[in-house]
Amino acid sequence: MTENKEKKQWGGRREGAGRPSTDSKLYSVRMPRYIADIIDRQESKTDFFKNCIMRALSTDCENVLKTMGKVYKAADVKDMKLPFFDISLVAGFPIPLDNDERSQDIELLKMLCPNPESSYLIRVEGSSMIDAGIYSGDLVIVDKSNRNPDESEVAVCEFNGEYTLKRFVKRDGQGWLVPANPEFPKIKITEDDEFSIWGTVTYIIHRPRN
Repeated sequence: MTENKEKKQWGGRREGAGRPSTDSKLYSVRMPRYIADIIDRQESKTDFFKNCIMRALSTDCENVLKTMGKVYKAADVKDMKLPFFDISLVAGFPIPLDNDERSQDIELLKMLCPNPESSYLIRVEGSSMIDAGIYSGDLVIVDKSNRNPDESEVAVCEFNGEYTLKRFVKRDGQGWLVPANPEFPKIKITEDDEFSIWGTVTYIIHRPRN
């Protein structure tokens, strides 16, 4: 007598099985003993590697950007609070501003740099953007997290290995670097050029000019 048994199906993909998909990539590296000892002491080795790499990249960016002028990381600027009077100030009749009870403290760095970890202060050298209110010697705050400026914004652009401060404009599918000074020419970006937008200017700091 032959007994019919239900045949079990093995194998195949099970719902929820396997490792979740990720955009990360695994690397295997060999380190000298003294560096391995330092890594082994870290509570989170992944965070330690990430922080070291980001610091190295930031230092490299600072060295390259120095072709434009002096570079400062916004995150290294000390916190500073100033009294703020939330009033409409017009160039007309005087308004008393000597009452501290009407003022509130604001954190200057947070106001100027919403993203301090990705922001840099660059002292500009050159006069190609004077009609945009940027003069040689000014400090500009550049947000590296914003790499898609509109045509009215000023961007730090990498062009064939050098950095320049310009507006990026597209006309009929063609990219141009546009200065804000008629004495400087527009620069056409071709397929042979190496080009990228490094960040966007968020604030300009300079003394009042006569």
